[in-house]
Amino acid sequence: MRKIRRRRKLSMTSLIDVIFLLLLFFMLTSTFTRFAEVELAAAGSGAAASDTRPLFLQLGAETVRLNGTELTLDELPAKLAETRGEPAAEDAPQPLIVALRGEVSAQRLTDLLVTLRGVSGFRATVLGAS
Repeated sequence: MRKIRRRRKLSMTSLIDVIFLLLLFFMLTSTFTRFAEVELAAAGSGAAASDTRPLFLQLGAETVRLNGTELTLDELPAKLAETRGEPAAEDAPQPLIVALRGEVSAQRLTDLLVTLRGVSGFRATVLGAS
């Protein structure tokens, strides 16, 4: 005669332990903080006219041109501060139009926006690639 084999019950304890360890691992290795944010204003229609004349900045893969003058990213804050002068507290931020060349990477644009964040008194508007 054949012996009837009894099925052994699986222990759920070890499975629960493994799931708990995985959950603990992913909770401890994840970060729930926000990374640095860069403000970005895209050009749009219907914007109100401004009395101040905007500055034109053209960003290339290796070059930065402010109103036709070629600069490096390190020189840009000093040149912008020189251009702006001493703004009064009630002055509206001066518009700064940023035009991108076709070969500009996202990292290059981010580097520019981080540089512009350190200069007060300007409102950067990014145009599409040209």
